[in-house]
Amino acid sequence: MHRKAGRLLALTAAVGLLAAACGGDDSGSGDTGSDDGGDPKTFIFGASEDPKTLDAAYVSDGESFRVIFQIYETLVALEPGTTEVVPGLAEEWEISPDGLTYTFHLREGVTFHDGEPFNAEAVCFNFDRWYNFTGPAQSGDVTYYWQTIFGGFATKEVDSAPDTSRYQSCEATDELTATLTLTEPSSALLAGLVLPAFSIASPKAIEEGGTEIEASGDSFTYSGGFGSEVVAGTGPFTFVSWDRGESLVLERNEDYWGEAPALDEIIFRPIADPTARLQALQAGEIDAYEGVNAADIGAIESAGDQVVERPAFNVGYVGFNNKLPIFQNPKIRQAIAHALNRQGLLDAAYPEGAVVANEFLPPEQWGYNDDIEGYEYDPDLARQLIEESGETNLTLEFWYPSDVSRPYMPDPQAVYESFAADLQAVGFTIVPKTVPWTPDYLQNIQGDGLGQLHLLGWTGDYADPDNFIGTFFRQDRPEFGFTDPTIQSKLNEALTMTDQAQREEVYQEVNQLIYDYIPGVPFVHNQPLLALAGDITGYTPSPVSLEYFKLVDIEG
Repeated sequence: MHRKAGRLLALTAAVGLLAAACGGDDSGSGDTGSDDGGDPKTFIFGASEDPKTLDAAYVSDGESFRVIFQIYETLVALEPGTTEVVPGLAEEWEISPDGLTYTFHLREGVTFHDGEPFNAEAVCFNFDRWYNFTGPAQSGDVTYYWQTIFGGFATKEVDSAPDTSRYQSCEATDELTATLTLTEPSSALLAGLVLPAFSIASPKAIEEGGTEIEASGDSFTYSGGFGSEVVAGTGPFTFVSWDRGESLVLERNEDYWGEAPALDEIIFRPIADPTARLQALQAGEIDAYEGVNAADIGAIESAGDQVVERPAFNVGYVGFNNKLPIFQNPKIRQAIAHALNRQGLLDAAYPEGAVVANEFLPPEQWGYNDDIEGYEYDPDLARQLIEESGETNLTLEFWYPSDVSRPYMPDPQAVYESFAADLQAVGFTIVPKTVPWTPDYLQNIQGDGLGQLHLLGWTGDYADPDNFIGTFFRQDRPEFGFTDPTIQSKLNEALTMTDQAQREEVYQEVNQLIYDYIPGVPFVHNQPLLALAGDITGYTPSPVSLEYFKLVDIEG
């Protein structure tokens, strides 16, 4: 199928969905054309799965955020293609010297998609809603980012929820001024507020749609109409319809306060299998997808399509369960660090642009310690360290996930096989252990701490060092079984500092302490690949996977 034909076929389906959603007739009186009278510009993205919900406060996954980011906006935003915080719905802001008060001056003339005015009362409505979540909404699986940035809630109802909150209040001091007050300083707050989880939604839409959520074991069901049937933000695209498993349709917001998007419509099509996404691109049925396999680059480019790199803002690592006696022996940790041929793995199994990781923090993030040179690949030294350790039982379970591809680990089995061979070559006996990514692997590794050796990683959510090394080591985590009072106290202290230069020194010091101890071995900062049709322009990959589709255009 020709690419134009594929796009028009999808457009026909989208128009049918729109007519059904709006109760339209077949009179043909509606205007579906682009501004110049030609074919509507429809951008079709091949997603790996449907969003969980379009209620931004309840999600933390990338596929949900990709859609939400086009519909809603936050007080502060990101400069496209970077992690630089810039004005969003707030034109400017001031932070009090003690770091406890943030005063946001809001844009004038902005309206929600349902016609309601955007103002300070709407901003505070959203913050107070998040703070007053109850029941299942207090689960860390549901409101992960609220708990990461602000901590707990007005009333604690779930045992796993934090005991205290950094949030104290939000006050609309006038129509376009919202004052946010904290109980303690948080120097990561401003960077964290770019997250779609803090999108400002129409209070009327929230109240009319309802936001019910139910828990069944470890699963959650979003039964409220807000986020599935009623959706209203301030962003450049408005919600049209959602046929789960088939398509989610957005259209251009004709009343958008900023520069009008070039696209008329966006369709998100869930296609779980990466090979099927490649075939859909080749058939002209989609215009873009993420998760390109390195082996497919040649086929994509030879067909006249594009492969673009997302800036590396992630880390893949081999983690240790440091509660096990063998990992409490520093010689064993050192031996593993020198046994792993990380560059050899990257040369064999990663696309060009991937680099060996020397720290749990990516080089693009301030706080990175340039003086750390990394663990040299030296099998002979590894054997010597094992002999010096005195350990005789060198059998280790090595966990890796199945049925998944992650930006820092496109092929987990290939990573496992490479590193297992390295470890066996210096004297370890490796026992493979693999289970599906969700829910088994993450629960077994992060929740239950069952891994001895394990593969995992992290893609940054926002541009602050605490989002990496703070996430891993600021508090005890079953995954690492690692407690170091010095590292933990320094990370907690850094989070409350208001002077970035002082914070940077602390994070550089902590990176050195982590490197010296070796609670695990970071091995890669990867540049994930996206495929775009040859006629797509303006797509600017984001380090934190938050792309502005309002910048995208289609040539011809």
